[in-house]
Amino acid sequence: MTENISPKILMVEDDMIIAADISMQLTKMGYEVVGINTRGEDALNTIENNRPDIILMDIVLTGKMNGIEAARIILKKFQVPLIFLTSNSDDATFQRALTAKPYAFISKPFQKSELERTLKLTLQRIAIEQESAPSPESTDHVSAMDDRLFIRHKDQMVKVLLTEILYAEADRTYCKIHTELQTYLLSVPLRNLESQLPADHFLRVHRSFVVNLKKIDAISEYHEYLIIQSHQVPISRRSKEEVIKRLKMI
Repeated sequence: MTENISPKILMVEDDMIIAADISMQLTKMGYEVVGINTRGEDALNTIENNRPDIILMDIVLTGKMNGIEAARIILKKFQVPLIFLTSNSDDATFQRALTAKPYAFISKPFQKSELERTLKLTLQRIAIEQESAPSPESTDHVSAMDDRLFIRHKDQMVKVLLTEILYAEADRTYCKIHTELQTYLLSVPLRNLESQLPADHFLRVHRSFVVNLKKIDAISEYHEYLIIQSHQVPISRRSKEEVIKRLKMI
């Protein structure tokens, strides 16, 4: 995960009392809960609009699909790391759950320490997978021209003007382009996108962020972040001096 940013977690649990209790525990641990859903169908919509870093998924859900069925769709469509959190700990259920390739399996009731350790191990595994992921040779998802990019988005090549880009963000083996009006998810690593951006106006300020220097509104003097519109973007200490120097040149 990116430093200085709380990992985002989606809770999918049919018991709202249990979900609220776990949500409070997660917040105290320093995580950001991006949603609580009781149905697998609603969870899919949440992921589409606000992709979490980790999903905590109960097997028993309201709605048309159970947690295992929802998890299989999530694996195929989104590849978001998932932890099963369930009271169904019999071997048959466990074997079915394995088909969704979860990162972990926690049986309820559980101790807070067990949840905390499992999340830390999952984040560690995600970080290792990010570091070891091969860089795709193909760059057909991003095509650059003088003042614009054409990016593959929902089966189309969409024009994005460079002046519209606020910043780009790594999202595991994917990356996101944030503009004033929309966020685009690209199925290429951030380094592939960075290679297509003009270096005179775009700069990597953090291992997971590339910013449009012309869009920077402020740089925090005492904290490691900068402001682009209403967004706080982390900036590494070694990048801070370079950003200030580059801003003076623009």
